[in-house]
Amino acid sequence: MSEVETEVVEVSVEKTEIPVEEVKSEAVEEVKSQPETKKQGPEKWGIAHIYSSYNNTIIHMTDLTGAETVAISSGGVHVNADRYESSPFAAMKAANAVVDAARTKLFTGFHIRVRAVGGMGSRVPGPGAQAAIRALARGGFKIGRIDDVTPIPHDTTRKKGGKRGRRV
Repeated sequence: MSEVETEVVEVSVEKTEIPVEEVKSEAVEEVKSQPETKKQGPEKWGIAHIYSSYNNTIIHMTDLTGAETVAISSGGVHVNADRYESSPFAAMKAANAVVDAARTKLFTGFHIRVRAVGGMGSRVPGPGAQAAIRALARGGFKIGRIDDVTPIPHDTTRKKGGKRGRRV
């Protein structure tokens, strides 16, 4: 094989056992007191009607039948300039006003009905509708269903402007 002989040297390694200290952690059982929830009466539901155009946002909260008005607020009440009436900020302020009024009357949840102008006008809700829905959701109420109740004509009425249309 080779001229160099290899010697296998067996080295005995002494096994030293390091005493492992067993740490016994005593599980301290703490009785966590659950926060006391106020048990109220039956749930009280309502309907939040959101009318959102490109000129204003109106939030009208009623009871389930729609006959009794709980609270109503408009975006134009909360801002000074006319051009800001339909803004998301104004819609959020109007929704917060409705939430505060509904909370004092002990409502626990509501359904949302979003309405655009419809008919001959725009069938898309204005810029304040989304902000109003978000503000109502953050108010701490349960939200049932969200419906779009924009009136859409099946057979349309005649648009204004006459036979030859609007001449600019």
